[in-house]
Amino acid sequence: MNFLRRRLSDSSFVANLPNGYMMDLQCPNNSTSSPVSPATERKNPQPLQPSHSSSTGTSIFSSISSAMKQTTQAAAGLIDHSVSPTPPVAQKPKILLVIDDAHTDWAKYFQGKKVNGELDIRVEQAEFSELNLAAYVTGGCMVDMQVMRNGTKVARSFKPDFVLIRQHAYSMALGEDFRSLIIGLQYGGIHTVNSLCSIYNFCSKPWVFSQLIKIFNLLGPEKFPLVEQTFFPSHKQMLTTPNFPVVIKLGHGHAGMGKVKVENQHDFQDMASIVAMAKTYATTEPFIDSKYDIRIQKIGSNYKAYMRTSISGNWKANTGSAMLEQIAMTERYRLWADTCAEMFGGLDICAVKAVHSKDGKDYIIEVMDSSMPLIGEHVEEDRQLIADLVVSKMTQLVITAGSTPSLLRPWPPQVQPASVTSQTRPQLGQLSQPRPTPQGGLRQPQGSQPPWTNAPPQQQLSPQGQQPQSPQSTSPQQQRSPGSPQQVKSATGSSPVQASKTGVFPPQQPRPPAQGRATRQASPTETSMQRATPHPHLNKSVSLTNTFSISESSQRGNAHEDEAKAETIRNLRKSFASLFSD
Repeated sequence: MNFLRRRLSDSSFVANLPNGYMMDLQCPNNSTSSPVSPATERKNPQPLQPSHSSSTGTSIFSSISSAMKQTTQAAAGLIDHSVSPTPPVAQKPKILLVIDDAHTDWAKYFQGKKVNGELDIRVEQAEFSELNLAAYVTGGCMVDMQVMRNGTKVARSFKPDFVLIRQHAYSMALGEDFRSLIIGLQYGGIHTVNSLCSIYNFCSKPWVFSQLIKIFNLLGPEKFPLVEQTFFPSHKQMLTTPNFPVVIKLGHGHAGMGKVKVENQHDFQDMASIVAMAKTYATTEPFIDSKYDIRIQKIGSNYKAYMRTSISGNWKANTGSAMLEQIAMTERYRLWADTCAEMFGGLDICAVKAVHSKDGKDYIIEVMDSSMPLIGEHVEEDRQLIADLVVSKMTQLVITAGSTPSLLRPWPPQVQPASVTSQTRPQLGQLSQPRPTPQGGLRQPQGSQPPWTNAPPQQQLSPQGQQPQSPQSTSPQQQRSPGSPQQVKSATGSSPVQASKTGVFPPQQPRPPAQGRATRQASPTETSMQRATPHPHLNKSVSLTNTFSISESSQRGNAHEDEAKAETIRNLRKSFASLFSD
């Protein structure tokens, strides 16, 4: 008992105890206190540690055991993380740039909406004239925005994830050519509604009308009644026109700008001089005495049709006072919108404008893109439809970006024609063929060979793999590639049908026949083919089984290697014995 008391009162022993173990002994007051009573010793028994090395080994063993236990519990999901919860990582919101005037606050239409149900949307709105950008090959597109908000100039720089374009990118009016910004967004790889390709193509109305001519030639005048229009690249060709009155459209303009009604030949010559001063192109089309205008708009999968009648007496229905009325969507109108929405790779938002004449005929005159103005009593609904369309497009981009194959991920296999497959047959056979059986075993039957081995014999390659040869002009020995296992098999008495199918097994060195198996004298042709040097690339596909089987006999007869193995085993035994004895 005195030994135990002295041992327990030793400061070095108490210092080696784990934290939280026998706190009464670790207190400073108890380290030099009076001997502990026997009752206390029986109440708190302390196992003795024979030596420092054994205690160290026990502590290491317990640490390893606890670490393994925690790892197992973590894998099973049994560890309680409520003690120190990890704060969730806040995901950055997606930045949406809306290019539109300040009359429409697009932020409220995207309020509460999330991309893919988890990513917030931060809306930045500005006009084309308030934007500037810089695009990089790997850095994307950096947009600088300077806008006026409540009399205060606000400047911000950001990288947009998506852009909604609700303004015309080009007009021949002074200072309204923003095609360079469209090129910059395309350069930076930014996705938009509508697509940047269609936005850039809509910067020229005659170019868009040429697409309508294609639809007209495809569907015919009954299903797609297109107005007759004449294009003049310059004023030099504007000599006369067959019928009057006509409407002359100068260059690229919007909202009735650049459109003039000409009644006679003299006025037509005067307008030709105006075109010469403007240094632009012009189009002419016959004037249609309209009863009302028709507009069919398409936003995603939503269709609406409107009828607009001028009440101010102006021949331009979109100028002055007009009465607007929503009409029923017919199958004919739907056909117009659907066919025009296929232009330039697809238009998510578009509108078709037509004129209904007093004689009851319709004439399609124009197509508008995502910059079309919203009209009618359902403007708020249309803006909400545009917002939903943009969110769905952004969600598709997020999902597509997560499933795009990386550079390290292999692409799915592509189906190749039979001719290409036959040309690459020897290389494919080296990579995907089964391992041959050891000596004396059974070979795989011919019915279980890969399907490409059953190609027509006309497409089999020559020994060098350069030109296909037909079996009529080439003997079976010439069709085989040098060093192939079929040559060895034919030399040992196999059937010629099996030997003619190349690429079934990987090339291997010829093995000696098994004992007791009859052999025959090889012909000079076969002997020369067996001695031929195999293709250098085919030597790389020798299987490990053949290597071990060839070197097995030489390893058995090596006495020095056997002694080295025995010495290694003895050393391992000594090491284990010394480890457990400690």
